[in-house]
Amino acid sequence: MAEFTMELNDEQKEVRDWLHGFAADVIRPAAAEWDEREETPWPVIQEAAKVGIYSLDFYAQQYFDSTGLGIPMAMEELFWGDAGIALSIVGTGLAAVGVLSNGTEEQIGTWIPQMYGDANDVKVAAFCSSEPDAGSDVASMRTRAVYDEAKDEWVINGTKTWATNGGIANVHVVVAVVDPELGSKGHASFIVPPDTPGLSQGQKFKKHGIRASHTAEVIFDNVRVPGSCLLGGKEKLDERLARAREKATAGGMERVRNAAMATFEASRPAVGAMAVGTARAAYEVALDYAQTREQFGRPIIDNQGVAFQLADMRTQIDAARLLVWRASWMAVNGKPFTAAEGSMSKLFASETAKTVTAQAIQILGGNGYTREYPVERMHRDAGIYTIFEGTSEIQRLVIARTLSGMPIR
Repeated sequence: MAEFTMELNDEQKEVRDWLHGFAADVIRPAAAEWDEREETPWPVIQEAAKVGIYSLDFYAQQYFDSTGLGIPMAMEELFWGDAGIALSIVGTGLAAVGVLSNGTEEQIGTWIPQMYGDANDVKVAAFCSSEPDAGSDVASMRTRAVYDEAKDEWVINGTKTWATNGGIANVHVVVAVVDPELGSKGHASFIVPPDTPGLSQGQKFKKHGIRASHTAEVIFDNVRVPGSCLLGGKEKLDERLARAREKATAGGMERVRNAAMATFEASRPAVGAMAVGTARAAYEVALDYAQTREQFGRPIIDNQGVAFQLADMRTQIDAARLLVWRASWMAVNGKPFTAAEGSMSKLFASETAKTVTAQAIQILGGNGYTREYPVERMHRDAGIYTIFEGTSEIQRLVIARTLSGMPIR
């Protein structure tokens, strides 16, 4: 087990600087254009693939970093560049984490490479969990997967929404109900291979922020996938469902992890790191502006009202990063989240991003409200962090129930 540290080692610093250079030289110059176009920035993703950032190998190296700091460090730097483009680059990772968290070694080796493609033919993947009537309330999920034993196939029907890369993905990972009587404990995850009949894209959403990232509905109409596409395999699923039924029959309150929750628990600190990157970017713009903008014959940072705002912004950013790093280290080293530390990190970092980006606009005044400066885009982007992968209200609920010993459903 690696000791917790607040200092990156030399190798991590090299990776950080490399990512920062890519974010500064490639992502930032393209940010405003792709935000306006509201389209997937395929050329930028391809550039990321060419240099090795958009690849299975890169994310595996960061994911298995024993310090736990690889992923949050990478997320912070890329999202410092631009949240919309960065989400297009890393969005495949949520589906990959879904397979890593729940799949067999064979499934991991078969499907994750197909999620990324290669530098000459980049692909993306999508994780499909939320539904029109089941966002935070995963127990209300209606998408069904029914096993056809004669053909050893699963038949999936339903509609998913808010899916990053939904419909344009090469590989979709979908969470579906296999036993409605067990609520959220009756869920399972499935791989939907490329060009599977019955899968189609529904509405593509026009969003307030992260507009360079594709978000859409995904419709499953009698989608048939081989039995081998059930993540973890049927034997493992049957054992898990049997335990859940036994607990339900006995009236027990012991929690049984389900596929969607396992994925979100693993990814929440990473989302916190994304929020830290956006907050840091806005803070740096505001700091530079305050040092160079003069009013009444002196830089506006000499005014206590502005200086104190910047002091608070930097303090909140550093505190958010420390919470993210702690949760990431705990997750990698098998430390249980006894106080919902993963949710804590996402809650504080996402709220920090909204606050800091709003303060940045205020410091820039009228300029901050225009698209001539990037802080208005950063503020629009920051709004998503308190919503996706569990709203701030849900994070508080998870934290409160963890502290009180109540079950998390």
